Amino acid sequence: MRLSLPLLLLLLGAWTIPGSLGDRDLLTATAPELDDEEKYSAHMPAHLRCDACRAVAFQMGQYLAKAEAKLHTPDSEGRRELSESVYTDVLDLSCSQKWQDYGVREVNKVKHLVGPGLSKGPEPSISVMVTGGPWPVRLSTTCLHYLGEFGEDRIYAAHQQGPEALEALLCGGPRGACSEEVPVIREEL
Repeated sequence: MRLSLPLLLLLLGAWTIPGSLGDRDLLTATAPELDDEEKYSAHMPAHLRCDACRAVAFQMGQYLAKAEAKLHTPDSEGRRELSESVYTDVLDLSCSQKWQDYGVREVNKVKHLVGPGLSKGPEPSISVMVTGGPWPVRLSTTCLHYLGEFGEDRIYAAHQQGPEALEALLCGGPRGACSEEVPVIREEL
């Protein structure tokens, strides 16, 4: 088999196309440096609670919307409304899911939960997300907490008003997880 010179040079890495990775700075990324609370606490760290609340609101909304889409007959206003027993089961399922698509990423020394429903502006060109570990249990616990605090009826009613209303119910208000988007400054003990 005979290779052409340009193909051979490309395979050997001796030739680059202008504007390709050959002219750019090397991209590097490191895993977030987790402190003891982030590694070992059974609870969601305070500085990640708003992200966790938004993730829970998104997942609850997704699960409810999928269940509504399966209904064959809309109500008199054209909506597909779930019965109480169905939305109660759906909300329980949303909390007991695996939460494997969520993790922690650190960008510019600020840690955030990342995953479906949590995009906040431009994404970094390269980053490392830490998944698994305590995050799935913490998200499930957070979800169950909101079910207990607000109840399935209020959560479903907010969902029917739209995703913003559901997030506002769970995460807003004076005591809500997102009431103050001020970074939490923690001192090491």
